[in-house]
Amino acid sequence: MKTFVLRKEDISPKWYLVDAKDMVLGRLASRISIILMGKDKPYYSPHLPMGDFVVVINADKIKLTGKKWDTKLYQWHTGYPEGFRQIKAKDLFKKSPEKLLWLAVYGMLPKNKLRSKMIKKLKIYCGEEHPHISQNPQKIEI
Repeated sequence: MKTFVLRKEDISPKWYLVDAKDMVLGRLASRISIILMGKDKPYYSPHLPMGDFVVVINADKIKLTGKKWDTKLYQWHTGYPEGFRQIKAKDLFKKSPEKLLWLAVYGMLPKNKLRSKMIKKLKIYCGEEHPHISQNPQKIEI
């Protein structure tokens, strides 16, 4: 018997459409990250970018549970002296609802060289319309 070794040429990614209306941020982000990594496939291989493309619509209608709108903080440093910055989840959501979901998914992806390739396959939009109709994304329920 020969061992099956998956190659980069054997991978053919699919397109999925996810409606984020009334969905909890963390649960949605964890499911999306599994699809982006390709762990939902029977022939998963961790050294290849196996994931599929995910188009998320209605990102402006996402939910957070409990008091996370007021207590969850996003922090970063600009690199300059006294450059520590932080913003609450509700303020980030008002400024950019796509960024809230993007940060959640990005944090759930593996911290290696494939992370940037995986996150490029995520497309997030606030409304119902998206420019990826020609790819014919398959609608999935999460």
